[in-house]
Amino acid sequence: MTASSNSGTNLESSSPGTALVVGVGLIGGSIGLALRARGWRVLGRDLVKANLDTALELGVIDSIAAEGLVSADVTFVATPVGSIGAEVERALRETEGLVTDAGSVKSQLAPLMTNPRYIGGHPMAGSELDGVAGARADLFEGRTWVLTPTGETNDEAFARLRGIIVEFGAEVVSLPPERHDTMVAVVSHVPHLTAASLMGLADARSDEHRGLLRLAAGGFRDMTRIAAGQPGIWPDICSENQEAIIVELDRLVDGLGVVRSLIVNDDRDGLVELLSKARSARLALPSRFTRAEELSEIRIPVPDQKGALAGITMLAAELDVSIADIEIAHSVEGDEGVVILLVESTQGARLRDGLASHGYRPVLRPLDGDYDQ
Repeated sequence: MTASSNSGTNLESSSPGTALVVGVGLIGGSIGLALRARGWRVLGRDLVKANLDTALELGVIDSIAAEGLVSADVTFVATPVGSIGAEVERALRETEGLVTDAGSVKSQLAPLMTNPRYIGGHPMAGSELDGVAGARADLFEGRTWVLTPTGETNDEAFARLRGIIVEFGAEVVSLPPERHDTMVAVVSHVPHLTAASLMGLADARSDEHRGLLRLAAGGFRDMTRIAAGQPGIWPDICSENQEAIIVELDRLVDGLGVVRSLIVNDDRDGLVELLSKARSARLALPSRFTRAEELSEIRIPVPDQKGALAGITMLAAELDVSIADIEIAHSVEGDEGVVILLVESTQGARLRDGLASHGYRPVLRPLDGDYDQ
């Protein structure tokens, strides 16, 4: 942490400036619209000129970025996964502001994260619509947006970028790059490949039974909805995250083998137990909190060194605690500041105890209550 003000600076309230969006497809276009809706001036860059022309026509960007040096406060790289690394390097050379990306694989980009200006990102959002024509300013509202800070990440940069993304209506979760890739393989990559396999099975069977797809009920449609996504992005994703995807596919195959065995053996009790556990897990999926009275404040003294905020937010993600807001208070004297977090009250004690076990000295209180050590 590097600042000398003794007043609390709420970095969630980011003043609009100039942003560069590299790759104006569905995600990049939606980022552009979300930024412009909040007063940002947005420049666009894309290898396909027709995409830029459409983005201008639809009001996704204000203008096309010039070649060479660009004056931008933040750059969002939203190209296909295979080209993100090169575009991040270019942005670090040709801009002076923050740099982030929107790709779903992070391990290959970890070496670039030694630059404190670059913070990996991944909005967990999408649409069946392709390209910039499907872009929406509200695409990220209520969605999770992962950031992957490291020990080299500048705290002020992280807090500012997080603030910009929170203004899109997204919930930010912090994860180490490698852990991100493993988790996304489970909740995004393997589900997409599974949906595609199910759709392929039904399509093949429809050749034998012409009316089969007409029988597709809500459950089948829900499970296969994501198979309607853009197929062109998946070879890069599967190549870049191959190791994690294969591990999770093997686990899925093993799980299906267990189901098959239960059915072959007519193990009714075992099948009910498996389905009951799955139902309980599905019902326990977290939902977002919305009311101020549901929140508590945690104050955490931290040393004045880079990576402190990143470590705290990654610990919160490890403990499955959602952070609603972040504030950093710096001290004129000494080498210590205070990170102030707003978290769901039901999760406050868990985060406080977890922080304490890692050597921090957190203080917890409800927003309208007294501090609790």
